[in-house]
Amino acid sequence: MKKYLLLLSIVFALLIMPSCTKLKSKSYTDIVASDFVPTADDVAALIGTSYGSLRDVYWTDTRVYWTMQEETGDAFVKACKPNGSFCSELNYMMHLHTWDATNDPAYLTTWQDAYKGVTESNRILYMIESGQIPLGDDAKGKLVSEMRVLRAAYYYILCDLFGNVPIVTKFDTPVGVLPQQNTRKEVFDFIVKEITESLPNLPDEKSSSTYGRFNNKGAANALLAKTYLNAMVWTGTAMWAECMAACDAIISSGTYSLEPVQADCFTVHNENSIETIFAIPFGGINAGYRNRLEIFTLPFEAQQTYDLQQGGFGGLVAIPQFISTFDPQDKRLTAAWLQGPLLTSAGQQIYVRRGDSIDKPFIIVNTLPSLGHSEDVHGFRSIKYEVERGGDPGYPNNDVPFFRYAHILMMKAECLMRLNQPGAGALVTSVRTRSFTDPAKAVVTDDQLLENSSYDYGKRDTWPASDFFGTTHENSPIQYGRFLDELGWEFCAEAQRRSDMIRFGIFNSRSRLSFTATTDNHTELFPIPLAILNTNGNLHQNPGY
Repeated sequence: MKKYLLLLSIVFALLIMPSCTKLKSKSYTDIVASDFVPTADDVAALIGTSYGSLRDVYWTDTRVYWTMQEETGDAFVKACKPNGSFCSELNYMMHLHTWDATNDPAYLTTWQDAYKGVTESNRILYMIESGQIPLGDDAKGKLVSEMRVLRAAYYYILCDLFGNVPIVTKFDTPVGVLPQQNTRKEVFDFIVKEITESLPNLPDEKSSSTYGRFNNKGAANALLAKTYLNAMVWTGTAMWAECMAACDAIISSGTYSLEPVQADCFTVHNENSIETIFAIPFGGINAGYRNRLEIFTLPFEAQQTYDLQQGGFGGLVAIPQFISTFDPQDKRLTAAWLQGPLLTSAGQQIYVRRGDSIDKPFIIVNTLPSLGHSEDVHGFRSIKYEVERGGDPGYPNNDVPFFRYAHILMMKAECLMRLNQPGAGALVTSVRTRSFTDPAKAVVTDDQLLENSSYDYGKRDTWPASDFFGTTHENSPIQYGRFLDELGWEFCAEAQRRSDMIRFGIFNSRSRLSFTATTDNHTELFPIPLAILNTNGNLHQNPGY
């Protein structure tokens, strides 16, 4: 144990050093040489901080990858509540797409945490190549490959959100040398190269030693498939066949399968899910990382429902138009959304504590008057991640299944559909089957996936005093619209809706709730944070900012 504490202290010291700086600490060298010589058994602890940044990127702060992916889309919004939660322009801008180059708090931490992950990956690679981590040839090849894929995962996020970002592969860069900017196409090519060159060294394995790591073919191929899936947007050239090949590699391995119940992917202790391909572990307050979904979405009064250690803010709610697209018999609606009468754990009715509905029964309804005005009862709350009875909603124990087998089946289905090949309907049906008691309800055909979306797009801000007031109806055909609906029903709350909407061409062109459609697509990329531009003259802002 002392050895690991020493190691973690060393790693922490490295974390507070400026990134992209050559190692100079004589004390670090002395400690490693005299007191701690890592072995193969120590590798997992040594590389832990390289993975830790994924947690920071995904959920730990208020405005993070999840926020940027979900609250900019058509399913979630942070709405102003009577308790004052989320009643600010900074929270509104994600839904309204009004961010600009000066709004660093909206996306700066995501940039910084992603590049911290890149730097930590580069540090491990540097230590391997310099012999500071002594490994045999086979172990060395596997660890190098793993770290290259992990670094590619950080670049996947950066490429998705910011597009034109610097590719940094060296840890021992001299002080004062600033990275050059790369095009989005160059970043895409880099991600693909890193993964494809690493795959031969990775085993086709699923075990406790591969959980939450990119040290296996399944996780690497899932990342590769997701990268190819977005090639059309990121590079201008579609790569559906390549995406499908990566999916087929996972499917043919026989290593993964669908959970009989979708909710089992998101239970409090979900580390043993047969469906998870790559997870981001969180692990509650002892791990020091916060999955913020639960505390943002649960009403304060739900503390009595689940006997929680603290109440939630209650402002992160579903956009009613999205909820209305679900089949009422779909278990993904009935099980994954807090709705209807809010009861105590003893089954007693809870009453509203504030606002215009004070002292009335707390009955959650699929209504939301405005982004800037709503009551506590307005808007379904996501409980897709199981709420732990007696737990702390600020530190849930659920891990995040970043890639699961359903993703692979649905990616392959999309490729078949876009290549005009048969079979997409059968794959989507296999994913739907577990969510319907009536088997006939689960069936969807290839032709049905080509139909228009059932989402009733348009402005729905009905509060007259709102700055966003207005009602419109925008139901012109969306190519492959039914398939887009299927993605929403299966993957809502899993940080992919923005990317899906961009790929289907409706991110900006369809109004919802208080957001007004526009033909200006510059917000498909976020701006490079001003704080970053001011420190590196080699960088240029993304177009439109």
